[in-house]
Amino acid sequence: MTDRTKIVLKSGKDQSVKRFHPWIFSGAIKKTYGPLAEGNVVDVYDNKDNFLGCGHYQIGSIAVRVLSFEQINIDRSFYYARLHSALQLRKQLLQNMPETDVYRLVHGEGDLLPGLIIDIYNDTAVLQMHSIGMFLAREYVAAALEELFGDDLQHIYCKSSGTLPKKALEDVEKNFFIKGDKTFGVVQEYGIKYEINWLEGQKTGFFIDQRESRRLLGNYAKGRVVANVFGYTGGFSLFAMENGAQKVHTIDSSAKAIDLTAKNVELNFGNEHEHKGIVADAFDFFAGAEDTYDLIVLDPPAFAKHHNVLSNALQGYKRINQRAFENIGENGILFTFSCSQAVSPQNFRKSVFAAAANAGRKVRILHQLTQPADHPISIFHPEGEYLKGLVLHVE
Repeated sequence: MTDRTKIVLKSGKDQSVKRFHPWIFSGAIKKTYGPLAEGNVVDVYDNKDNFLGCGHYQIGSIAVRVLSFEQINIDRSFYYARLHSALQLRKQLLQNMPETDVYRLVHGEGDLLPGLIIDIYNDTAVLQMHSIGMFLAREYVAAALEELFGDDLQHIYCKSSGTLPKKALEDVEKNFFIKGDKTFGVVQEYGIKYEINWLEGQKTGFFIDQRESRRLLGNYAKGRVVANVFGYTGGFSLFAMENGAQKVHTIDSSAKAIDLTAKNVELNFGNEHEHKGIVADAFDFFAGAEDTYDLIVLDPPAFAKHHNVLSNALQGYKRINQRAFENIGENGILFTFSCSQAVSPQNFRKSVFAAAANAGRKVRILHQLTQPADHPISIFHPEGEYLKGLVLHVE
């Protein structure tokens, strides 16, 4: 094992890491022994010189993301072992996901690889690094993927320009193919087909985390008039159509997103369908809505990415949900979500409660939703739970 820089924590600042929380904050550090460079693997000790863990060092609030609570080499074999474990879990999950070839292989801390996201799109892996250390380890990660998947994996794309610290590695290209060069492809989710462009699409190209919620919506769609607000590429719309919705409208402020929705609708249903794409701001759409909807989906982008804007975010969730309650018909169904990590399930539920009270509607909770099993949450890292959803019956 090569010599690594040693970081010693202040007295009393070691309790969270002793409980296997994988983040060490800069304010907890007492002293360092050796050079500190972003992305390097460092060893962390308590104030009494007891080893606590090793992980990637980075300048910022989160100073160390712990990779192991044992003093081991962080090398190619380490990444292979962690990716092998992640793949074995996904193979189990895929047994209950027929006609599905898009899923999350690695979900950061939930798969003991903090700072790393890997999404699989059929024969393509899209890597997204949230730490310099993971970015510097990309060749180890790619080599492990090739060994695990063999010929089933033809393309590996690194897409990290939007997730790495802005001032880090300024002269280094962060979006590039490690293997292959396919820019888009068709995948399927429970038999529904999507055209995905991982170069230009949001996140890694698709919102994989709503797969089970989309499937659940199919149980409520038959005969209903559906508004899929913040619809992006139309995932909820396609499941509604597949399951007998009377009419479906997809609403998004991005004309490009509505164009992509139209492609996906045609891919699955040809030209014979009751679907309409609407380019509009969500609040403006509800203010001028001419149709009465009895199934509405609210899946907005994160209103709060940081706790310092939490209050404004909760007001935003209240306002948009109130608009939905005011526009939904009797015995309507509302699927409403928050993907803001800073918003707790309790706070989100309070915002929706306030919206229902202001709208004067009687509302019952049918389902409380979270991210699917291929986005696992470490029990020692509750911050990994970011997606919250409610399915509501509105009288």
